[in-house]
Amino acid sequence: MNERVLEKLSILADAAKYDVSCSSSGSSRKNKEKGLGNAEGMGICHAYTEDGRCVSLLKILLTNHCIFDCAYCVSRRSNDVKRAAFTVEEVVDLTINFYRRNYIEGLFLSSGIFRDPDYTMERLVQIAKKLRTEHRFNGYIHLKAIPGASPELLEAAGLYADRLSVNMELPTEQSLQLLAPEKKTEDVIRPMTVLKERIIANRDERKTLVKAPLFAPAGQSTQLVVGASPESDRQILLLSDSFYKNMKLKRVYYSGYVPISDDSRLPSIGTPVPMIRENRLYQADWLLRYYGFDVNEILAADEPFLDLQVDPKLQWALRNLHQFPVDVNTADLDLIRRVPGIGLKSAQKIWEARRFTKLTWEHLKRFNIAANRARYFLDLRTGTGLRREYSADQIRGFILGGAQSKYAANHSPQLTIF
Repeated sequence: MNERVLEKLSILADAAKYDVSCSSSGSSRKNKEKGLGNAEGMGICHAYTEDGRCVSLLKILLTNHCIFDCAYCVSRRSNDVKRAAFTVEEVVDLTINFYRRNYIEGLFLSSGIFRDPDYTMERLVQIAKKLRTEHRFNGYIHLKAIPGASPELLEAAGLYADRLSVNMELPTEQSLQLLAPEKKTEDVIRPMTVLKERIIANRDERKTLVKAPLFAPAGQSTQLVVGASPESDRQILLLSDSFYKNMKLKRVYYSGYVPISDDSRLPSIGTPVPMIRENRLYQADWLLRYYGFDVNEILAADEPFLDLQVDPKLQWALRNLHQFPVDVNTADLDLIRRVPGIGLKSAQKIWEARRFTKLTWEHLKRFNIAANRARYFLDLRTGTGLRREYSADQIRGFILGGAQSKYAANHSPQLTIF
């Protein structure tokens, strides 16, 4: 690898770190004294497949030049940063050479927009096409679908990429007009719609024609920047929910805004978005996709932000104590899944095991539940003990490890819910 390409890799891999669609390893350990492995590889990130496998991807931008001046973006036109751009051949060569050295198993390629959306999108497609057709590369490819690109280029991209993503970035039109006035929401929604319709059509086609070419088999995703604009968690989750339902997205990623300038429209330097807020949004997103929750159950209009001290499932349970305690021997599977501390797999095991015996607390502990949370929401009476009821504040205090009330200190040893 020549010095110029190495310099480009350093610049464009660093610029790509703000896209959270795959996670960086965050390590800079070098190979010394002829040891095994090297974690210094710039642009290497880790992603997970549906079956749980961890794969390494080359994560880079095609360029950090951009015609737009979005206030929250480090690559914005007015920012004084070192610029670089790969050629099509350089990205192809990097991908193949990294793959042959067993550094990576795929490519995550995004880009700033130079000249216009079609000009940029065409080069992204060329890279994926060369990898697939000329080098017969069968590794994972994730391409950014550039907002405003033509439907023809989006369809071409879907023939070579496993996943496509159009980044929404800001949750509302008002924030977009304030922080990225050169962009329009419709430029993001239109390509999402094109991809959704083409993905659905391809799945229908493959039901009758087995040899029909795949089109973005891993679907599409998007990213929302959290904290650069004033939207509440409820507004963000309502948008995510609409994407899952209407656009059939596979994932919505949440990126906590990192202050990068003294722009008065943005949070000041030194006040980054708490990482825990980003984490809570992912937990709430999980409840929407897998646990059957509705946004209005997770957050109400008069309580629009997620609790940073407890996870969203526990937050919901503490507001709905009238639905507890749950008897796992008689309750519906959906309700068992909603018990704090019981995950999807554990709930399924409980549901299946109760057909053979009446479950006790000792049984449940074998199903890998989080006992310190679940114990306050389960009813497993033996017939002789009396379950004592606690208030939401008391339960919250016990779980967070706060000082127990005099009542709890005197009576907790006699609990019969576990």
